[in-house]
Amino acid sequence: MGQEKKYMDEYIKEISEKIEDKKEYYAEISDKIWKFAEPRFQEYKSSELLQQSLKKEGFSIKSNLAGEETAFIAEYGFGKPVIGFLGEFDALPGLSQKADTTERIPEEKTSDSKYESVPERVKKQNPGSGYTDNCGHGCGHQLIGTGTLAAVIALKDFMKAHNLKGTIRYYGCPAEENAGGKAFLVRDGYFNDCDLALCWHPEQGRRACYGSTKANFRVFFTFHGTPAHASMCPELGRSALDAVELMDVGVNYMREHMIDEARIHYAITDTGGDAPNVVQSRAQVLYAIRAPKITQVKELYNRVCNIAKGAALMTETTVEIRQVAAYSNLISSKILADHMNTYLEKLGPIPYTEQEYAYAQKFQQSLSDQDKNQLPTIARDYFGPKAPEAMKTPIFEPIACQNLYSDLKYSTDVGDVSWIVPTVHLNIPTFAAGTALHSWQAVAQGKSSIAHKGMLYAAKIMALTALDFLQNPELANQARKELTETLNGETYPDPLPKDLKPEIW
Repeated sequence: MGQEKKYMDEYIKEISEKIEDKKEYYAEISDKIWKFAEPRFQEYKSSELLQQSLKKEGFSIKSNLAGEETAFIAEYGFGKPVIGFLGEFDALPGLSQKADTTERIPEEKTSDSKYESVPERVKKQNPGSGYTDNCGHGCGHQLIGTGTLAAVIALKDFMKAHNLKGTIRYYGCPAEENAGGKAFLVRDGYFNDCDLALCWHPEQGRRACYGSTKANFRVFFTFHGTPAHASMCPELGRSALDAVELMDVGVNYMREHMIDEARIHYAITDTGGDAPNVVQSRAQVLYAIRAPKITQVKELYNRVCNIAKGAALMTETTVEIRQVAAYSNLISSKILADHMNTYLEKLGPIPYTEQEYAYAQKFQQSLSDQDKNQLPTIARDYFGPKAPEAMKTPIFEPIACQNLYSDLKYSTDVGDVSWIVPTVHLNIPTFAAGTALHSWQAVAQGKSSIAHKGMLYAAKIMALTALDFLQNPELANQARKELTETLNGETYPDPLPKDLKPEIW
């Protein structure tokens, strides 16, 4: 046991040093991707930068996968086990924000001609950097992509130094936000020969997740009616906007008759124009339908579709239904999570300076009163009896209590991977406690030293966890057996429509 601990301590030291030695390099890459802030399926510069970095490190690259121009796989090594690391790098529309500012100020965009991967058609349609206008990294994907990069490079260097057999893959995964890019990679078989998958995401506290996320469908409902002068001959018009409104009312009444854990959200994406004296001939609404299991989402989806058809019938319009994305619920690998949590304990909390605490406190003060009032609740949800300890600092430091916060309210396309491959999802704080993901405050803190420290800490945990499985390949077999037992005969639901291709919408 003593010898085993000695080796573990040595490996922790070696992996940590390999990552820390290049910390300025990784911070620079992350900050560049933060600046690019490219939206789903258009992460041309971000993808190219990561591919160039991996190519220089001796990884072989396959790109333009599953109909996704910005998807890629970078691979190093040979033989089993094959360990996948999931990197993300897409930004969110509407969240452009200056770094390090506690006021809502959009970031000024500039073009960068060095990156040749931006297609000519995109340059012509969007002079300069027009396709990224208004976007910002409100979910920390610049940190995810770069932290994952740091993990695979450190692991590659360790494998080389110790003549260790096995294959490591960096999966460059576009469009996690709103479009579920990984589901297309899963559908086209890119994970079929993978033995394990590791990923991470910024969050309020440190934890390796044992629970699940919500399954999710994204669906456009487009209504077509008949235009007419709204005063002179309204009887000739059939309003598509009326149909959208009636559909939304119908779905709102449905909420009482669905499971408590389900969530349905909508956004009217086309109101049919801004002239009230013209009966709107076209209107569109986008729905997100969530539930703990994909089978429950499918049932709700069918009910929502029936309501849409009813709205069309009532208004004598027609409705076109188009599903554009699907996310399966996450199946967490307990074996992988156990190994991750061992390293969370071993590495201890992230060391912050007084200046970093002051920076985080400044951003906490920028939160709304409602968000500030939520801090004790967030601390209790994550840390249970350790909540008072967590509240002592403006960045939450303890390890989260798994039994209190195992089922997550958001959705991720990591869920689709987890039905095929034993998967673990790591959370690490990269911002002031209480900062909401998908907020301008999250964007503003994305280039801070707090963000960079969280990113490198995540890289160490992932690399060390993967190292356990490279050194003891039997663990991968145990993880596969655990997944088979968890599925209990269920197979991957393959929730994407068969004819759906990745698209920008």
